[in-house]
Amino acid sequence: MRSALGPVGPLVVSLSLLAALTACSAGDGDAPPATTTAGTALASSSIPAGSVAGGSSSRGVPVGPSDPQPARGSVEVVRTLAHDPSLFTQGLQVVGDEIYESTGRVGASLVQRRPLEGGDPAASVDMAPDEFGEGLAVTGDTLWTLTWQNRVAHNRDPRTLEVRSEVPYEGEGWGLCFDGTSLVMSDGSDTLTFRDPVTFEPTGRVQVTSGGAPVTRLNELECADGSVLANVWMTDELVRIDPATGHVTAIYDAGRLEQPRPADPDAVLNGIAALPDSENVLLTGKLWPNLYEVRLVG
Repeated sequence: MRSALGPVGPLVVSLSLLAALTACSAGDGDAPPATTTAGTALASSSIPAGSVAGGSSSRGVPVGPSDPQPARGSVEVVRTLAHDPSLFTQGLQVVGDEIYESTGRVGASLVQRRPLEGGDPAASVDMAPDEFGEGLAVTGDTLWTLTWQNRVAHNRDPRTLEVRSEVPYEGEGWGLCFDGTSLVMSDGSDTLTFRDPVTFEPTGRVQVTSGGAPVTRLNELECADGSVLANVWMTDELVRIDPATGHVTAIYDAGRLEQPRPADPDAVLNGIAALPDSENVLLTGKLWPNLYEVRLVG
């Protein structure tokens, strides 16, 4: 972002814009026992900005006038699991009975593999001190992890999480998922890039639109049931995307999860993981103390 002010513009405003941009770039013992909350239906309307501490921006997913129009939906909580509130969540994926998670923030980024139902991590590896971790995806024999601005993807051993090799890419790294054939990557824009799961080379791209309007700030991704689910950064909304066309087919409001929010303004919704043999997904946020298993309704 560049300031529109001239050289004699108010310094306070310029510094405020710089601070806001810096905050935006942060996009991220034994666990306590899990608790269960069943059948909690969440409304499909967005919560206004500033309505909760640490809440998301008022900017929602834009919807243009064109067809197809996305459906409007909500999330229904099935159960609540414990989540380490120190984790600045960037990537999330469930494989079998384990959950993989990558976190952000320079000097504090890590990759972790742990039991889904709670307990100490089976493996945890710190990223390099100058790396800001982003999304991840497990392809079977490889765990791929992204970096925000270092422009490298890590090819990791999925068990030890140690880096085996690095692959450069253009632009920023945000979210990543694997659809069984291709990796799907977001970079904060309205474009998803498809990549070879072995070489990480790009194989195609699609622009994401909602009613014809471009949808930017696509962040954490999950490939599920032939669709791509995406967090839209700094909102409480998830979108379901048809990867063949880029059309947003549904928008889900998750604004009533984790209320009240942690006080940190960066503690926004971010983290989607499909559950094996289920239509349900796990949702969480940066620095949240809970993971939510939810049904996507609508």
